[in-house]
Amino acid sequence: MHTRAPSSWFARPVSDWVGPRLFAALVLALCLGLTYGAWRNVHDASVQQVRADFDFRVRELLNSIVGRMQTYIQVLHGVQGLYASSQDVTRGEFRAYLAAQQVDRHFPGIHGIGYLPLLPGTARAQHEAQVRAEGYPGYAIRPPGQRPWHAPIAYLEPLNESNALAFGYDILSEPVRRAALEQARDTGQAAMTGKIRLVQDGSSGDAYGFLVVLPVYDNGLPRASVAQRRAALRAWVFAPFRMGDLMRGVGGEASRQLDLEIYDGTQLTDASLMYDSMPGTASADASRTLAAQQAIIIAGHAWSMRVRAMPGFDGDALSRPRAVAWMGVLVSMALALAAWLLAASRARARVALARASEMAGQLEQGQASVMAMAEAAQRSQAMLRNILDSTIDGILVDNIHGRIFTSNRRFRDLWQVPDALDWQADGEALVRHVESQLEQAAPFLGARTLAPDGHRERRDVLHLRDGRVIEQYVRSMQLGNEQARLWTFRDISERSQMERREHTRRQVLEMLATGAPLERVLESVVLALQADHPAMLCSILLLDESRHRLVLGAAPGLPAFFNLSSHGHDLGMLHGVHGIAAQAVTSGQRVIVADLHADLHADAGPQGNVQGSLELAWRAQLQSCWAEPVRGGSGKILGVLMAYHRQPALPGAAHLARLGEAANLAGMAIEQAQVALALRAGEARFRSLYDHAPVALWEQDWSAVRAALDALAQAGVSDLGAYWRDDPAELRRLAGLVRIIDANGAALAQVRANDEDQRRGALSLAQNFDDSALPRFGDALLALAGGAHLYECESSFVRLDGAARQNELSLLVMPGHADSLDFIMVSSLDITERKRMNAELLQLATTDFLTGLPNRRQFMASLENEHARLQRELASCATVLMLDIDHFKRVNDDHGHAVGDAVLRHLGALMYQALRKVDVPGRVGGEEFAILLPGTDLGAAAVFAERLRRRVAESSLTTDGGILITVTVSIGMAAMAGTDADCDAVLARADEALYRAKRGGRNRIEQNEGSGDGVLSKFMAK
Repeated sequence: MHTRAPSSWFARPVSDWVGPRLFAALVLALCLGLTYGAWRNVHDASVQQVRADFDFRVRELLNSIVGRMQTYIQVLHGVQGLYASSQDVTRGEFRAYLAAQQVDRHFPGIHGIGYLPLLPGTARAQHEAQVRAEGYPGYAIRPPGQRPWHAPIAYLEPLNESNALAFGYDILSEPVRRAALEQARDTGQAAMTGKIRLVQDGSSGDAYGFLVVLPVYDNGLPRASVAQRRAALRAWVFAPFRMGDLMRGVGGEASRQLDLEIYDGTQLTDASLMYDSMPGTASADASRTLAAQQAIIIAGHAWSMRVRAMPGFDGDALSRPRAVAWMGVLVSMALALAAWLLAASRARARVALARASEMAGQLEQGQASVMAMAEAAQRSQAMLRNILDSTIDGILVDNIHGRIFTSNRRFRDLWQVPDALDWQADGEALVRHVESQLEQAAPFLGARTLAPDGHRERRDVLHLRDGRVIEQYVRSMQLGNEQARLWTFRDISERSQMERREHTRRQVLEMLATGAPLERVLESVVLALQADHPAMLCSILLLDESRHRLVLGAAPGLPAFFNLSSHGHDLGMLHGVHGIAAQAVTSGQRVIVADLHADLHADAGPQGNVQGSLELAWRAQLQSCWAEPVRGGSGKILGVLMAYHRQPALPGAAHLARLGEAANLAGMAIEQAQVALALRAGEARFRSLYDHAPVALWEQDWSAVRAALDALAQAGVSDLGAYWRDDPAELRRLAGLVRIIDANGAALAQVRANDEDQRRGALSLAQNFDDSALPRFGDALLALAGGAHLYECESSFVRLDGAARQNELSLLVMPGHADSLDFIMVSSLDITERKRMNAELLQLATTDFLTGLPNRRQFMASLENEHARLQRELASCATVLMLDIDHFKRVNDDHGHAVGDAVLRHLGALMYQALRKVDVPGRVGGEEFAILLPGTDLGAAAVFAERLRRRVAESSLTTDGGILITVTVSIGMAAMAGTDADCDAVLARADEALYRAKRGGRNRIEQNEGSGDGVLSKFMAK
């Protein structure tokens, strides 16, 4: 019989051990225990998650605030960079720059961006006047009152109705703002003010704000130490912020469940509270456990931040434990726990997936930003290359070892660099190419070996073998971590030619003034013309006295046989190449023959004459000819200026202008020679006075005057000169004692008298010595009474018609009459016209013909006289100004040299209007002028220079064609001292300041106080 084995105790179910209720109670107890444990775990995790989310939101909020402030500070750095790239930023440039940045659109919360110039108290009135002149008549620095320094808000963009309230406010006048300005000045970094009320909000505003400032230093001054930064400070740029506007939108939607309080400094007091996101009673419900307090540093200033969570921040996180408990009780703790774990796992997976997607998006944005920055860098590099290639100067950059970095297109065109030359691989090849084009390579090679240090520059003038003249500047620069050199080259050939022409004109005028022979003067004119145009051979042919023949005046470059073939021949006998000269003299018009061998066959006389003229031209190797009539001041034809070329050629505008100028100089020289010849002939006739020569002769009786002198001697008068100076009426009485015995016809004609006037005694000594010339009469009387037989002098007389004239007198005591002086023969020569002509020649020799200003020679003479005076009077002072018209070449290129001459005359007139009687102006170059201000220090000279600069900039010139021309000038100033070695020292200092003004942007003033680097003037164009 089969029986079943008994079961093990461990294999039996629990229900077999207990009853159904107890088993259910155990299961229930177990489930409740598991539910309690699950509830505790979920509760603790929820609390930690809420805390972590709160901490994350706090960090996100703080980072957002710091990031936004750093972005705004970078905007200020951009404005600071604008001033670092240019010494002079106008109000329009400032507004245009900020308009391009679109600050109000891209940077919400910024209230504006402004500019604070540092002004001394003495410059307050001038600054206010300058800003008012820019279109702000109500501008004034506020608050009123005199202070040592001012930092008014001069620029503020956008200049809306709110910002207009702050325009002109002096930030240095308020302690909190001043502390931030001083911190930025000393550190060179951005600085932030403490809690303030913005001037834009007015006195009734209840909102708080702050300012962020950045210093703007002088680019040419060091700023390594605090003292250097204080000395180099020029201005500040700043941005005002209103806390409410700044915090609007910070932190996003999540920040609405946080109570944010921002305190100025480290103390959390009501006085230091700057911002409360939930003011009043709204923050009373904030959590006391979910709270954080942190300090942040922005622009060197501390803020304390207190953040508290508001009700509802935890959302439904704390309700999950209750759900777990209820589900465990109602459903079953095991199934509820499993369901809860599954749901929690899925939630965590979703959060992880969302965070991964967010990080991927941020990575894509970063890659896009990097690509945009690379494209911007490429565009900037292309823009820089286009700017370099479009400049009028040739530019080359290399290092001190000769390695060449770059060059622009103008450099390669200027030096005719072939495309096949690989100068980037072999820099020495480019150097050799440049050296091969120079007449003297020493200045160029010297600049390569002796480069200037620091911010100095070296200037040299290079002469090329093809006749061009190039101005070279070399200055050092920092290129990354490597010291480099910047070379600039400018073609000044045209300016050099103008200077040579002016030199020729002055030389001719000086030769005329000193009485040089006509042949030398004409030869100087011809040589100067040939020097300007090396391919040209010139001659001057003169009409003889009969005006029927041509004689050779000057032809230093033409063969002798060619010159002799035209000398002394009748005008009607000249044909062919010499017939061109005869045609120009006969017609009085310019004659141009571009090809002698073609035109002479068609236009000349008989065939035999043509062949002879052609043979002369062939032997002299001449193929073209230009003839310019030489006229006198009255328009009378005096001769002809001939210009020959070895190749067929037509003249350009420059050639015709130069020929006309040379012809005018030649005409002036010929007329002066004729006048000199006439004067010499007159002097020869004077020597034959005792014959009946047509000169003014006077027979006079001075015996009564001699008797009066004897009476004065008996009365004890020993010093007659002093006696007459003390009593001029006595000298006039003695002159009345002179008796006119006779006068020849020339004398009567000289004083506009006739025989009847002589017979009735209308003539007196006034026809030899008028009232103003009585001292000369006294000198003559002393000489003749002292035993002299002949006395000569210059005097002035009055004709009977009342006209005042000048004369030259020779008083001769006839033999045997020296004791009585009763027979004195006086010869008189009217030299009024000669004096006038000499004065005109002196005026031409010392005055610039175009502007009427003293020329360089006359200005240098005045400068030397002033220097001598300063050496005698060391306590005195003087200042020299150098002026240069900005972009004058552009005026000539765009409108022609006639308009350029009108601009020069316009500037000369403006200078005359602004000068005192003691001031000396001068034209020292093409568009360069100079002014000597005696008795004026640098401060007063700066005021004068600024007034002159404004007058030039605000005036305009309308040409005959209706073109409105406005120009500006750059001015360099330097003080003149008696301790200078010579006058060139002050000119060099003023010229250095002038070039610094041109490099600084033009239309400005720079002054040089004598140091090597110079001092930036406070009088700058805004």
